Amino acid sequence: MMSPTPGTAALSADPLSLPVPGRATSLDGTQVADLLRAGIYRLFQKTDHLNKINVFPVPDGDTGTNMAMTLAAVLAALDREPAADAGRVLTRAADAALDGARGNSGAILAQFLLGLGDGAGQRARLTLAEFVAAVQSGAAYARDALMQPREGTILTVLREFAEALRSDATGAAAAPDFGTLFERSLVRVRTSLEDTRGQLEELRAADVVDAGAQGFVDMLEGMLRFLQTGEKGETTAPVHEGDEAMAGSAPVAAGEDFRFCTECLVTAPAGGIIELRSLRESLAAAGASLVVSGSARKAKIHIHCDDPDAIFRIAGGFGDVQGQKADDMRMQQSAAHHRRAQRVAVVTDSGSDLPDADMERLGIHMVAARVHFGGRSYLDKVSMTAAEFYEELARNPEHPKTSQPPPGDFRRIFEFLVSHYESVVSVNLTARHSGTYNAAATVAQRVSAEGRRVAVIDTRNASVGEALVVLATAEAAAAGQDIDQVIAAAEAARDRTQTFALVERIDFAVRGGRVPAVVGKIAKWLRLNVILRTFPDGRVAFGGGLFGPHRLIKRFIRFVLRRGEIETGTHRLRVLVGHANRPEAGQKLYEELLAAIPRERIAWSALTDMGAAIGVHGGPGTVIVAVQRLED
Repeated sequence: MMSPTPGTAALSADPLSLPVPGRATSLDGTQVADLLRAGIYRLFQKTDHLNKINVFPVPDGDTGTNMAMTLAAVLAALDREPAADAGRVLTRAADAALDGARGNSGAILAQFLLGLGDGAGQRARLTLAEFVAAVQSGAAYARDALMQPREGTILTVLREFAEALRSDATGAAAAPDFGTLFERSLVRVRTSLEDTRGQLEELRAADVVDAGAQGFVDMLEGMLRFLQTGEKGETTAPVHEGDEAMAGSAPVAAGEDFRFCTECLVTAPAGGIIELRSLRESLAAAGASLVVSGSARKAKIHIHCDDPDAIFRIAGGFGDVQGQKADDMRMQQSAAHHRRAQRVAVVTDSGSDLPDADMERLGIHMVAARVHFGGRSYLDKVSMTAAEFYEELARNPEHPKTSQPPPGDFRRIFEFLVSHYESVVSVNLTARHSGTYNAAATVAQRVSAEGRRVAVIDTRNASVGEALVVLATAEAAAAGQDIDQVIAAAEAARDRTQTFALVERIDFAVRGGRVPAVVGKIAKWLRLNVILRTFPDGRVAFGGGLFGPHRLIKRFIRFVLRRGEIETGTHRLRVLVGHANRPEAGQKLYEELLAAIPRERIAWSALTDMGAAIGVHGGPGTVIVAVQRLED
């Protein structure tokens, strides 16, 4: 037998000294589940390091986070549904991985587990030969999931692992047990991993191995440790510690200049199947890094593209689309390679209507809410722009609904950012009217417990008002302040920000519940132009009205100046004006409002598009103003 891996115990000659059967020639479901747990815990320990060496195909620093989130779904399934049969354990693990797959490496890993489960079948125990055959099936499944497989990636290491197992399990010198089999095979796998350093230009330039391949080898190391010592490890969540620098500034791989890492799950229609090959071919020209994993009943799509909605439309032709997500890879790359002087990352939701230029300038990350028109769902501001939202709102007889981002979206961005910053502050839509704040806060507690602090701020505001609070928070972070200082800046800005919206048609506010139906009827009868406003407790509700259309913008400005305590104050101000697909009305309001305020009091101002958060209640034609008083 070969010498043991450095830092691990050798296999004992006495089988009774092993809490798990390192010398076993077959494994049942409980043992397979523990083997998987040991590998997952080991990968959790390495999450940050995997993020830091992630340079291919895009140097966006999230491979560790994506693999950890994929495997966290597997871990939850193992704990939720224990099974005695080895085949059933692997099938459940594969199904959970497919549902939870994140990123390129996560999707490939899910497909590997799917092949592993299919190869294991319904066997109660797996012999050495059956396990080897199942791994070979998994490696083949993983390669088939890609339109353009590349050597020097996790695919290479998966293949080498399968080949090493086959070689070490056959012949006169065949490994007699699982412990010996893993120990021998890992020698070849580690060499294969090191070889990836020179197989791709991006890896050579950064002098690193492939991050996905490293993550898979980390899993195997954890499994070997379990077989040798019986120890699964103690890390049951990703670990975020240390301050390792991001590897180099590797260029983006050729053909990879896309903005969004886009994913969704497709389930087959009732009585039908998904033609995976046809689905891959339909998506091939839409972007790069395409992975379609899954089966005829359920498929996970991963692709880098510029138009996520086009991907979701294509996917919709093959079945029911769920779990849409689109991460901004340019923002991720900026975060991964950010200046070390910035200690705190800032996140907001798509309810904030801060102009795109300021979002990019300050490196603010966004989590998209969902917009639902009947049976069709969109990612707010990602797969549906503000202009597209108002166009659909005007023509669709079904009033839209908005829903908060799922907790997994917050977890993904928080897990990613704590690998690259000391801490994170999430600045969110008023908790009085949305579950977004609570979703973010729940996830923040879990991530904070894993080693890096994440704080969540309720802006008690929406749209342009939320945006001004986000702006103040991000400026404090960009100045290098610590998390407590950034939180203080956010809370101070929140308490000095007010928002007012002039609604063109009362119907939408009534449908959305912001204005009582009886008030809507009276307003129509009296030709009252309703004003929605934010209140200090976070409510967005009826705040007043203006009769008739005559000089409406000027009277709205007087209303804002009065209610916003601008006429009598001396503070310098930030002013943000938004419009609901009415650029001319927005420009008129913006110019006349600034003209009504002494120029020396305007510290910052901008005009922007108003999104769905208030637009679903105000409708097309709504104009909105937020005013923030600055401290002297």
